[in-house]
Amino acid sequence: MAAVVPRERGGVTDSPGFQALLWCQGLGAFNDNAFKTLIALWAVSRLPPERSSALIAFAGALFVVPFILFSTTAGAIADRWEKKRLIVLFKGVEFVLMVGACAALALESVPLLLALLVLMGAQSAFFGPVKLAILPEILEDEALSHGNGLMQTSTFAAILLGTIAAGVMIEKFSHSLVWAGAVFIAAAAAGFAASLKVPEPPARGGAEPLRFNILAQALENFQSVRKYRGVMLALAGSAYFWFIGAILQMNLLVYGKQLMHLSEAWLTLFQVAVAVGIGGGSYLAGRLSRDQVELGLVPVGALGLVVFSLALAFSFHSTGATLAGLILLGASAGCFVVPLMAFVQQRSPQNERGKFIAMGNLFSFTAILAASGFLWAFSDLFRLHPGQIFLATGIMTTAVAAFITRRLPDFLLRLILYPIANIAYRIRIDGGVHIPLRGPALLVANHVSHVDAFLIAAASRRLVRFLMYKPYYEHPLMNPVCRAMGAIPISETDGAKEIIRSLERAKDALRAGEVVCIFAEGQVTRTGQMLRFKKGFERILKGMDGVPIVPVHLDRVWGSIFSFERGRFFFKRPRRLPYPVTVSFGAPMPGSSNAYSVRQRILEIASNAFCYRLREKAPLPAAFLREAKRHWSRPALADSTGVSLSYGGALVRVLLLRSALAARLDSDGPVSLLLPPSVGGALANIAVSALGRATVNLNYTMSEAAAMECSRQAKSAAVLTSRKFLEKLGWSEPEGALYLEDLVSGLSKIRGAALTAACRLLPAGLVEGLMLGPRVPPDSVATIIFTSGSTGDPKGAMLTHENIHANIEALCQLFQVDANDRLLGVLPFFHSFGHTGCLWFPLLAGIGAVYHFNPLDAKLIGRLAKKHSATFLLGTPTFLLGYLRRVEPDQFRTLRTVVVGAEKLRAEVARAFEERFGVLPLEGYGATELSPVAAINIPDFKAGDGRQLGTKLGTIGHPLPGVLMRIVDADSGEELPAGAPGLLLVKGPNVMKGYLDDPERTARALRDGYYVTGDIASIDDDGFVTITDRLSRFSKIGGEMVPHIKVEEKLHEAAGAVDQTFVVVGVPDERKGERLVVLHKPVPDLDAVIAALQSSGLPKLWIPARDAFREAAEFPVLGSGKLDLAALRRAAAEANE
Repeated sequence: MAAVVPRERGGVTDSPGFQALLWCQGLGAFNDNAFKTLIALWAVSRLPPERSSALIAFAGALFVVPFILFSTTAGAIADRWEKKRLIVLFKGVEFVLMVGACAALALESVPLLLALLVLMGAQSAFFGPVKLAILPEILEDEALSHGNGLMQTSTFAAILLGTIAAGVMIEKFSHSLVWAGAVFIAAAAAGFAASLKVPEPPARGGAEPLRFNILAQALENFQSVRKYRGVMLALAGSAYFWFIGAILQMNLLVYGKQLMHLSEAWLTLFQVAVAVGIGGGSYLAGRLSRDQVELGLVPVGALGLVVFSLALAFSFHSTGATLAGLILLGASAGCFVVPLMAFVQQRSPQNERGKFIAMGNLFSFTAILAASGFLWAFSDLFRLHPGQIFLATGIMTTAVAAFITRRLPDFLLRLILYPIANIAYRIRIDGGVHIPLRGPALLVANHVSHVDAFLIAAASRRLVRFLMYKPYYEHPLMNPVCRAMGAIPISETDGAKEIIRSLERAKDALRAGEVVCIFAEGQVTRTGQMLRFKKGFERILKGMDGVPIVPVHLDRVWGSIFSFERGRFFFKRPRRLPYPVTVSFGAPMPGSSNAYSVRQRILEIASNAFCYRLREKAPLPAAFLREAKRHWSRPALADSTGVSLSYGGALVRVLLLRSALAARLDSDGPVSLLLPPSVGGALANIAVSALGRATVNLNYTMSEAAAMECSRQAKSAAVLTSRKFLEKLGWSEPEGALYLEDLVSGLSKIRGAALTAACRLLPAGLVEGLMLGPRVPPDSVATIIFTSGSTGDPKGAMLTHENIHANIEALCQLFQVDANDRLLGVLPFFHSFGHTGCLWFPLLAGIGAVYHFNPLDAKLIGRLAKKHSATFLLGTPTFLLGYLRRVEPDQFRTLRTVVVGAEKLRAEVARAFEERFGVLPLEGYGATELSPVAAINIPDFKAGDGRQLGTKLGTIGHPLPGVLMRIVDADSGEELPAGAPGLLLVKGPNVMKGYLDDPERTARALRDGYYVTGDIASIDDDGFVTITDRLSRFSKIGGEMVPHIKVEEKLHEAAGAVDQTFVVVGVPDERKGERLVVLHKPVPDLDAVIAALQSSGLPKLWIPARDAFREAAEFPVLGSGKLDLAALRRAAAEANE
């Protein structure tokens, strides 16, 4: 099996097999060039100047004749036999020839040396196709340009060293050139040793017999190559590179002697300058190409060849200017040829690659031979001096570049796209190999901005034709580029016939074997969420068997100036320059795939792409440090006790508290915290995290024994608490208690002043290194949160820094916070939503938070909201009911976003809240194991006649950016279509690391990276997710699954109740397996409610019997605000006895 170099660039340069190939071919190039140059210098030193040009041209012709004679046969051999063995064989031949060269040098036999020069040319002619044809078989496609860049760099480094070595040897060993032969033998031996370590890919082809009729084989190869117009032009361009190089090399010696009257040492330096330039340009081309074949560099290189050839025509009066011109000319040549060679390797048929490369060698060395003729004609026939020869080559290059660009517009288009991909944006390409190199393909992409087409085109390895919004296509500034891209205009405002005509044009392009791209949403997102996919692409592919769909996802483009993030297009300051984006191409899907399945696949790709964002994230406390330095004076923390801190003040207190904690903690391990949501509680959490330890916020709504048991399970080193809070709870002193009051009282004001000065004056990186120490890995545990236990015993979910960052990154994308926002934090930090949403989200988003420890204290919460102009509120539907009754509308006047979770938000509650406070609550969904948010509704976009849905009442919204949700059959695990209810699975970087010390339970909860929620849900065509019920909240009655929540909804509708009035639970039943029991608060006319329920259209089996209704004064609630379902089941079972 072929040894494949990893995609990472470090993997290319570090791979032992690839390194061996570089050494192998580099040493061969050294011997070729040093031997040829040595002969030339030796011969030139013995001939009169007027014959030097002719002799140099003759020697050059002798070396290249074998390439013309044997290239076709060499290509066939490269395709027929194993390339590794061929490389070893040809390097062995080189060793034998160098032994012969040593003997010829000892004898000083000119005929024998020239004969060996011909044989070395033959060896190189056979070795060349093999070394280039093996590259695509040992490198992945993304590494091909970089690999070619390194190959060219090593080649010209070898040429450089060979040139220098030849000059040195002609001086040092002039009395006995046999020592030069010894150097050649040593280099050949080292090359042979390196060849043994080259990877061994499988043989390709092999069935086609060898033909020794050179002319017939060459004509047949030419016919094969000409079918691939792009490859043919690339080979022609590569041949021109060698043509120019040959003229340059031969003309340069005469240029230096006749025009500049320089010594041989200077002539050698000129040759070195060219080699340095080509090597540097080749390496630069490989680096600039990143993860693809970047054809946009070809016109840049061609322009450089023109400019610096013309410059050399007039620079012979200045040695420095000539040297600079030669280096830049060489660099331009490197940028010109590397993409061309990578293109040939990429686009050639795999089983004929050697043939194609051999054809290229035939072209190239024919061009080198032609260069000898051109040089003779220029110098002897037209009597041009060497400077004028450079002028002539500049003019020729202009014509060649114009011809290639006209015949293959990909080059010019890539040049136009290159600044977008590498200056305005920094594109990371993932899965580019999924675009087929030949044949049709339909790219289906999400639509985030007005530059999406350019980003995809820049990331694609083939020319892509886009279905494009007609007004955009017709814009005077954009139309020339759009026409060059072959875009197909389309608009919803067109009539049906015009739309069908546009779709037919796309179909025709696919029939012609082209790549077409369609943005399936039909419009640019204004909310940051992916919209519903329209079925236009299904119509395009109807009846087109064999055309694959390649799903494409654009990540991080939302937020660039060309997106509608922050409600504005273009007119906003860029967040970064270049702006990082990821363009991901997924594995091809069948052309018969429907819109829903393609959208789901793109969401899966999006989840993978989202992970790349998190790689650059610092651990939570380090991220807070950087945010604090950025917004030093901005309000950060406040609470209902009157304490208020800026970001700078909070940072200094965190660092002081960190030092105090470090001095008191004797053992390793997490630290438990028993503190309410407050300034002190927030500082304590950040300080513990800044020590590199996990936090364990204890649930103080549990019993004391249960809370302390959680601390013991976590193996906490201490319990950080407050005497005042312990006293309020009525709890005894925990084992290993550290009191916040004691730590704060011991803080030094002088040290605080010194920290303030250091944090203000020193760079963030230095402050982090000095104050926080080494960074913890992103997958290290940041906090252990014990689940609320609403349906069973609490479990310790381990959430990493990356998990929490994933939630924060997604929330910031969706809600577009700014400096005017403040979050009202009423959820406790032992609650996952409180820990992520009320602690880390506001602090890392730069908006700060205001805390109150009691979420049910509606009056005080209203006053806090008004005092601090709170704009964000996180809570539960139960808490909203209290605010509806006891908070004045003016107090919530500044709220713009209210997010609720933990329990279902009934439409009546949402509308009542909107009517009273002017803001519609947005229902989200999550779990402790999901850090916690997995899906959320967001505000709708409305402008004029345009509207994009962000919210659907009764749903939990779309999955968060980076989160993938699948609906599967609970028994078979088969994925279900749109609208079908099934078991909800969630995957993404927000999924917990696992349960604390419970691998078995972790294995049950996490399957193939998906968290098994235990909830029954469905996803509609718009992408909105609806939770039907928890799997545990279904009753199996008479073999049929009955959802409790659906019955509860109908009961509340029948009673016209806004408050939570009914709870349905299941209890065992001997006859039917289970029966429903309804716990309810006092209801004025229960019989009327039951009658309304019976006429509501529910199946008869779903309607509880009259004697199943049990009145309850209150419903037990957990500290998180969720109903305590376990307690409710016990109460129902007792009432049913």
